[in-house]
Amino acid sequence: MVFDIIISLVIVGATGLIIGFFLSFASEKFKVEVDPREEEILGVLPGNNCGGCGYPGCSGLAHAIVTGKAPVNQCPVGGAPVGAKVGAIMGVQAEEGERMVAYVKCSGTCEKAKNNYEYTGLEDCVAMSFVPGKGPKACNYGCLGFGSCVKACPFDAIHIVDGIAKVDKEACKACGKCVSTCPQHIIELTPYKATEMVGCSNKDKGKDVMAVCDAGCIACHLCEKNCPSDAIHVVDNIAHIDQSKCTGCGTCVTKCPKKVIHLV
Repeated sequence: MVFDIIISLVIVGATGLIIGFFLSFASEKFKVEVDPREEEILGVLPGNNCGGCGYPGCSGLAHAIVTGKAPVNQCPVGGAPVGAKVGAIMGVQAEEGERMVAYVKCSGTCEKAKNNYEYTGLEDCVAMSFVPGKGPKACNYGCLGFGSCVKACPFDAIHIVDGIAKVDKEACKACGKCVSTCPQHIIELTPYKATEMVGCSNKDKGKDVMAVCDAGCIACHLCEKNCPSDAIHVVDNIAHIDQSKCTGCGTCVTKCPKKVIHLV
């Protein structure tokens, strides 16, 4: 009996040693060499893992930078300061990137946007695609106001105010989560320094726009005709500002009869 127990222990121990040997051999044989710079870069990245850089988290971006697939200033959250630190690790000069922020192209507040009916269901913008008319608002182009973008933002930079989403420029890190989440596709990334923005996305004709919202672009072209920098044009019945040409003079803001071009 005792002899059998000893034999069993020896067999189990020997089996463990053999398995351990093979595991150790396999780990050395198949281990993936990691560039030490990846760990250094990962140490200076914010660690939000928001995906705003276009890679699966901060570790994915660190690997992409080291392998030359991404620039050192790719992180939108860290901005220029983090870009400079990553550049120092990689031994290159980080170019000064333009800071971007999200902007919601809608001015249809509770007071200005008309409703077709009262809605009391699930408050989720994405779910509105299954609701008649994409929700209660008469405008099919504007903000639905149920906060899917708010839930998606990892920086608490966007909130529903008076029925529409509003972005806090100072808190926004331009990760793009709200842009990709919005089913209406009315959130875009714009330069932080931009001073004039068009707060409407309705592409219908002026008469139809006024029927559903008191704060919609009616494609009157007054902004376009009066802009001294040729920075604003009406395309598909909606005004668009070329921020590379805009000088911030404010003429379009004062000339817009519907007050849908805002100073931001």
